[in-house]
Amino acid sequence: MESDTTLRRIKPPLGAHGHAAGSGGRHAEDNNGWNDTDGVSEPKGKPDVSLYLLREGPATCLVCVFVLLLWGLVHLSLQQLVVGKPSEEFNAGRARQHLERITSVGPRPAGSHENEVLTVNYLLERIEEVRAATARGPHHRLSVDVQRPTGSFSIDFLGGFTSFYDRVTNIAVRLEPKGGAQHLMLANCHFDTVANSPGASDDAVSCAVMLEVLHSLANQSSPLRHGVIFLFNGAEENVLQASHGFITQHPWAKHVRAFINLEAAGVGGKEVVFQTGPENPWLVQAYVHAAKHPFASVVGQEVFQSGIIPSDTDFRIYRDFGNIPGIDLAFIENGFIYHTKYDTADRILTGSIQRAGDNILAVLKHLLTSETLADSSEYRHGNMVFFDVLGVAVVAYPARVGTILNYVVAATTFVYLARKASRPGNRGGRYVRDLACATGVALLGWLAALLAVLIVAVLVTLLGRSMFWYTHFYASVCLYGSAAAGKMVLVHTLAKNLYYRGVRMVELGELYLDVGLLLWCCSLLWMTQRGLCSAYVPMLMVAFPLLAKLLLANEFRNRGASLKYCVLYLAGLALPYLHIMFLIWVVFEIFTPIMGRSGTEIPPEVVLAALVTMATVFLSSFFLHLVYLVRSTKWILAGLGSVFTVTFLLVSCGLLFPYSGNPDSPRPKRVFLQHTTRTFRDLRGHVEWRDSGVWINSFDYTGMQHLTPHVPRIDDDGVRARCRDDLPFCGFPWFLPVKFLSKRNWYLPAPEVSPSSPVDFRLVSRERTAWGTVKMTFSAKGPSHMSLYLMPQRGARLTAWSFGDGVPDYDQRGEYFVFYSHGLDAPAWTFWFEVQPPGESDPEGMILVAISTHYFFGEDQKTPELEEILGRLPSWAFPSSWVSTYDMYRY
Repeated sequence: MESDTTLRRIKPPLGAHGHAAGSGGRHAEDNNGWNDTDGVSEPKGKPDVSLYLLREGPATCLVCVFVLLLWGLVHLSLQQLVVGKPSEEFNAGRARQHLERITSVGPRPAGSHENEVLTVNYLLERIEEVRAATARGPHHRLSVDVQRPTGSFSIDFLGGFTSFYDRVTNIAVRLEPKGGAQHLMLANCHFDTVANSPGASDDAVSCAVMLEVLHSLANQSSPLRHGVIFLFNGAEENVLQASHGFITQHPWAKHVRAFINLEAAGVGGKEVVFQTGPENPWLVQAYVHAAKHPFASVVGQEVFQSGIIPSDTDFRIYRDFGNIPGIDLAFIENGFIYHTKYDTADRILTGSIQRAGDNILAVLKHLLTSETLADSSEYRHGNMVFFDVLGVAVVAYPARVGTILNYVVAATTFVYLARKASRPGNRGGRYVRDLACATGVALLGWLAALLAVLIVAVLVTLLGRSMFWYTHFYASVCLYGSAAAGKMVLVHTLAKNLYYRGVRMVELGELYLDVGLLLWCCSLLWMTQRGLCSAYVPMLMVAFPLLAKLLLANEFRNRGASLKYCVLYLAGLALPYLHIMFLIWVVFEIFTPIMGRSGTEIPPEVVLAALVTMATVFLSSFFLHLVYLVRSTKWILAGLGSVFTVTFLLVSCGLLFPYSGNPDSPRPKRVFLQHTTRTFRDLRGHVEWRDSGVWINSFDYTGMQHLTPHVPRIDDDGVRARCRDDLPFCGFPWFLPVKFLSKRNWYLPAPEVSPSSPVDFRLVSRERTAWGTVKMTFSAKGPSHMSLYLMPQRGARLTAWSFGDGVPDYDQRGEYFVFYSHGLDAPAWTFWFEVQPPGESDPEGMILVAISTHYFFGEDQKTPELEEILGRLPSWAFPSSWVSTYDMYRY
């Protein structure tokens, strides 16, 4: 038989009267019960899966080629995959004791006694024990410095804003050889938390790990070549303030050559390397060489740095303000309880602590004894493609090598397709036309699947059943996955029965395998052209199926090869499919919890439905040809339809509740409550109006839908908070500039708040400058967390201020947001800004200035009104509550 796949209509032999022989025009049968069509035998009465590819002989060859390819990739990186074996072991038991002791004090917001005194004292006690032991040793010396920096900076996070900090806390520990060191590594964690969370994973466990790594390094018998700074910073949750204070102000910072940052986006599990660089591929090589339990992916790096995840870490500060390369590691599992009261020490397994400690200790030891750290400038250019293989080893190679490899694979694919198009039976462009048509059918199937799934997602949203998958994730796979798969199978079944009638099924199957190769190859070229290191994923999805197809192209000639076909075909796809399934798991592990804290404006059904559809498309890309190899898909469609129907009925009837208060596996609804008093003043400083209430924000799409039965007052439309565009940040005390994420809020009338330390905000001076602006200086004395909002009026313009580099930045539609926090014993916050008035008009009324205060801890945090509402909330709700004030002035 010819090996080309030109689609040829089959003309059945005619009987004596000119009719097709056999009932229904079937082909004539040979004596063995096989249909003979152009020299191709098809088994009678069996699914035609058995007709395609594969023979036992190439199986061993396939395995060998896969191993050789993997070996080649590793050697292209000029490195060995070596398991790190530190001589001084990491003791997870001691690290757990540190974790339990740190979290035992409860939430630790910056500025609180728990953070600035209790936790700092505990860390210093443990560090002093290590220092005393080190002083008796012959090789190392240890220095400790408690830094309390003051500064400000602007950052393009959450739309962009400016941050000011005063006397926040850093504990810097410098371990180096006795003779000193000119080149230092930095290991960073933070011990502060958000309000109302004990912060075991974010980030107490990292500080506990660092304490034990410090102990291990300080007590090792051989001297270090370089030094290391262990930075325990106390104000990361205040939008990365303490790390900025260290890297821009501490005298040790100028000797730092690289860093490792320990973070969390979940609770426990494996810590993943999700950011490296910028550039400096030697850092990835160090991790690959030394990490004992590698877990890394450049896909995570490029997704995170794209900005679609509303989060950031100290990595950004060291990269942007210190110009230092580094590695960012984070726990990612079980993000449902991240930043909640459930983030407790008992949820973090000792095995996770041991794993993280082994990795960090091994990587630090490798870097501290290497020559690379001393002269990293020679190795700083270029990026790396890196990914782990089932957590056993990491494959890493330079991005330039990856580009060459990608183009080689793409070129090989096009040569393969071109050779098929040039065969004698395909002259006149028949194969090209067939391939283009089949590609159109495949794309139509994908588009139909996406549209169908999005329609279902919108319908679920309109029925008020959004986020049903938050606790029952696999229900989303059943609903959206079955709809996507069913729609694709239906499109291909219709194409097979209506358009491809009479075409040999084997040829159709092979054609649609070529379609999969072509589409993945196009994706490979597009990602490579954009310089994305993640292009290695489509490279794997092209290289391995193409290799299998070339090795097993003639196997379908063997009769009765059904089992061999299935086994060997799946073997050819095993490695890329295992890896892409792992990546899909990581995506859902990260994004599913994020949908529970992404505000009321992003429809989570659409996001999750699109992700499930994409996963279905990726996983089905090399299996849809089976539609053309089986005689009927009615049972497949019936099964998928049944799964979809049952799941949709369960969802529409409300039987899949989104949240769970089960302490073993909580899925809490996040809600923020502020008991606030708002005061608005006119140009003369007189109070125009004042009110008080409990301001409630839901941080997921369902809003108050499930809470109104418990707090009936919320159901009254009159308590919906309306955004006043003429007031700074809608006239409400936003802690961070996230009003664009949560536009649906509620304001229940309540008595005034009376904190024991009310804000003292005053205009210190006002003067007109020689260049025509008006300079105003203010003083503010209040709690540890405040927010300042500036809104120029009627053509006025903010030209300069005392924050950052002096140039007002990140204008949010005519508003400026300044985040403020302080540690203990901070003086009054003094700042100034200059306003350019509009034309020659009177400068009165040219700017609105508002300041909000936030009492996250202590006796001022709670009120009877808050306690009454909190007592009504169900166990599956996680409320974060505090007292705040909002004061607005006109100037």
